[in-house]
Amino acid sequence: MGWRGWRPGVALGVAVVAAICASGPERTDAVRTAADLGPLPADRYADTARDYQRSQQASALLIRQCMAGRGHPDFPLDPRDPIDPVVATAVSTDYGVLDPDAARRWGYGWDPAQHPASRPKGRRMTWAESAEWPACYDEASRRLMRGIDLNRDYLYAGRRAIEVNKAVERDPRLRAAWGTWSRCMADHGFTRYPDPVAAYTDSAWQRGSDGNTRHTRPERATAVADVTCKRRHGTVEIWHAVRARLQAADIAAHRDGYAAGLRALRTYRANIAEVLRKPG
Repeated sequence: MGWRGWRPGVALGVAVVAAICASGPERTDAVRTAADLGPLPADRYADTARDYQRSQQASALLIRQCMAGRGHPDFPLDPRDPIDPVVATAVSTDYGVLDPDAARRWGYGWDPAQHPASRPKGRRMTWAESAEWPACYDEASRRLMRGIDLNRDYLYAGRRAIEVNKAVERDPRLRAAWGTWSRCMADHGFTRYPDPVAAYTDSAWQRGSDGNTRHTRPERATAVADVTCKRRHGTVEIWHAVRARLQAADIAAHRDGYAAGLRALRTYRANIAEVLRKPG
């Protein structure tokens, strides 16, 4: 994939974007964020952002206790490595870019001020501490996963999601919707990507080590066209509906496995809650 360029006679940037916006009606009820679409059936079987945040807090407490037992009583809750690693951040939705204002300003990237790199706030670990840290991390992980069969139950929904997503990509209704979106992009002089994910991940946007793009004029114009075509043809709503239908069917066909996975997730949350109640 790559930037194909503009059709002859069309000025770069604003003129093309204006022509796109004026060339047809746009859905006034279109989504701006994935949350606007509502929940999916499989959502209840997956970790949430809050689960992740709480697990990090609980793990940090357990690691600090373990490190104290190994002779490092002042080990920080949020330590930096002895040598700072490269931090990669990916900010997107399952449906690519959705907000027209964000697309116009940031293309397929984002405002770095709104999504700063998540870096540890504590002091840097000593080399002696860093040698002990992996064992304490493993110990903390085992504590949080106590009473859970990781491979059989906890990861079950994630494995099913891979299979369901393959079925979603093959779905005739979705493929037709992607085809309509693709023709809309081509009709306005942009690359005829096979689907919105291909547009989002185009190497032409030159993502850096943090996952952000360079926000060039071609990138931003493409992103605006992308959102406009999605809104005009209800691409994201169709996509979401297909995912919901196939997820619901998969859950119905594998009730026992999903039920076991949900019990494992609840046990995990209970383990986290217990650690946070009794930090020690």
